[in-house]
Amino acid sequence: MSTVFDTRVCELGEGPLWHPKRAQLFWFDIMGKRMLSQREGVAEEWAFEEHFSAAGWVDETTLLLASETGLWRFDLISGTRVKLMDLEADNTRTRSNDGRADPWGGFWIGTMGKRAEPGAGAIYRLYEGVLQTVTTGITISNAICFDAARACAYYTDTVTKQVMRVALDGETGTPIGEASVFLDLTADGLNPDGAVTDAEGNLWIAQWGAARVAAYDSEGRFLRAVDVGGQHASCPAFGGPDLRDLYVTTAAEGLPQDVLAQAPQNGMVFVQEDVTQGLAEPQVRL
Repeated sequence: MSTVFDTRVCELGEGPLWHPKRAQLFWFDIMGKRMLSQREGVAEEWAFEEHFSAAGWVDETTLLLASETGLWRFDLISGTRVKLMDLEADNTRTRSNDGRADPWGGFWIGTMGKRAEPGAGAIYRLYEGVLQTVTTGITISNAICFDAARACAYYTDTVTKQVMRVALDGETGTPIGEASVFLDLTADGLNPDGAVTDAEGNLWIAQWGAARVAAYDSEGRFLRAVDVGGQHASCPAFGGPDLRDLYVTTAAEGLPQDVLAQAPQNGMVFVQEDVTQGLAEPQVRL
């Protein structure tokens, strides 16, 4: 069983990023409009005026942040940010959600309706200064991650209960052809949320409502699951000294008050040590 890493409760915890240069975990409370971190037991927090949800690392003191209106260059020392480009800034119904850097230095980011309006979201890729559309008609964008061998990308529209896989060009990371179903969790009644891959190419995916992160091999076969102390597990990230620890954000969103009273750890960040060998998050190249 995982243990509590950070006791601050997030209504919708998301987007955990282990910064390999800083040995530090960052994550978001989307509804709370804040980014949180903890380093050597010291809590840190940055407040925003809009919803932020995902990050990639640019250098030791700079992050790329995704918000409901744009992509930003963020300075961790000064706390200042500069908008690089708009992201559905003219659509007040949507916000950013799941996102992750790819091995080519690109950054993928999904959007969704603020009330999960059907088909209101999309998935984009920022690469060499250009924001390109990967797919549209997404209700809840999640599970964006990349094969260890650079062969493919994964993503999901959570409401479909299906994880998709799309081939990538080996030189540029550009999607090739149509995506296909990699994993269908319909029969299991499971809701795929955020995901990450390990050094062996296995997919570790948080399952909303199931209090766990489950691992599947490259053929989609179930391997094992790590129990999480929050019912709504939202996204995993590998970190720790050797990238073997699994950190998981959770959410208190949508849980009845009696459940929250009995289990106040819902919405906290959890960690399970020595799970398997993870991969360092790629550097975003701006």
